[in-house]
Formats: sequence, structure tokens, C-alpha cells
Amino acid sequence: MTALPAPPAAWADLPFFADDWPRVAAALAAEPRRWYPGPANLFRALELTPPAAVRCVVLGQDPYPTGGRATGLAFGYPPGLRPTHSLRNILAELAADTGKARCDGDLSGWARQGVLLLNVLLSVPEGSPRGHARLGWQRLADQVLARVARRPAAFLLWGEDAQRAARAALAGPPDPGHLILPAPHPSPLSARRGFFGARPFSRVNAWLEARGAPPVDWAG
Repeated sequence: MTALPAPPAAWADLPFFADDWPRVAAALAAEPRRWYPGPANLFRALELTPPAAVRCVVLGQDPYPTGGRATGLAFGYPPGLRPTHSLRNILAELAADTGKARCDGDLSGWARQGVLLLNVLLSVPEGSPRGHARLGWQRLADQVLARVARRPAAFLLWGEDAQRAARAALAGPPDPGHLILPAPHPSPLSARRGFFGARPFSRVNAWLEARGAPPVDWAG
């Protein structure tokens, strides 16, 4: 099996990597099923968006459990493939909110602009959503969110899982002035219950510009 990656340098001091990663890595190495996004993209969200660069956080549940789709970025899709399900609704809301239409689901441009596209679970066995929920990935997500929460950031919390995952990190003092935007999940089952019309993209940019920061080019 391909060797598992080293912790991303900018995040390597998180306790997870000393206390939990050896055990999680051993479990992934012993996993008899194919799992996604695979070793090369396992830490891609953290690699593309180091702590000092984070301006906005989007939380997902876990990678797509189907071959050829998971990119290591929450909700992201490989270039050249037609987006489906939740991502299609995200891009529809983007177009309605900003007037900027895009059909490509490659979200790496967002990540490079400081949008941390973090799945709470960084791996998933083929065909088994939440199949790695007991590996301990939640501890990494908790620590990443706690690190990010030290400085002002926008949090797009789509769905109850994301809101629950962020609750502890955002609950305690001090509050550095975050923008927290909860909304229903963009899946076809819930998008019409308040995700559509929430205007998260323009609201994040208005908040950034009010702080003197450049907006995110959501079309990029």
C-alpha cells in the first residue's frame, strides 16, 4: 500500500498528530477496503490552507465514498466532472447570491484563498458513509477548529453535523469577533429548508471587506 503522508508542517504541532495519528495511520494501513480520498489527498485541506491563512471555514461530513470523486476538500469535486448532489446546490446558491455562475466543482481555488474546506472525518471506506467515524478523526477536527478560532474567521456551518462539530470550539471565551452563519445542509433533502437564499458567499465577503480584508473570489 502507498505510504501514508506526514502531518502537514503548519499543523503538525496539534496534539492529534503525536497522540492519535500513529493509531489512525495503522488502522488505515490495515483497512481491507478501498478508502477515499486516498493517501495523497488525505491532508489536502490542511496543506492548501495553513492556520495563518484561514479566513473562512466550511465544514463537511466525510469524503465522497465513491471512486474518482473525493479530492480531500469538503464538498469539492475533481476538475472536468459534472458536480452532483450537495455541490450542485452550493454552486446554484453561489450563482443566485453573487451572479457568478460556475459548473466546475474544483474548489482548490477557494482553499488557496484561505477557505478551509475541512471534513470532520478525513477518510471514508468505499460505499460506507461515516464508515471511519470511530477512527478518531473528530479529535483532529476539534483541534483544527480550536486553532482557527483564536483569530477572527467566518464559519459556514451547513447542517447539524457541522454546527455540532463547531459548537465546542466557538463556545468558549474569548470571542475574537467571528462571523458564524449556520444553515441547513445543501443536500437535496434539506437545501430548500433554508440553504437556498441564505446568501453565505456575499455575507462572508461583506464581513471581510468591513474588516479591511480582500473578498474571496468565489468564481476562482
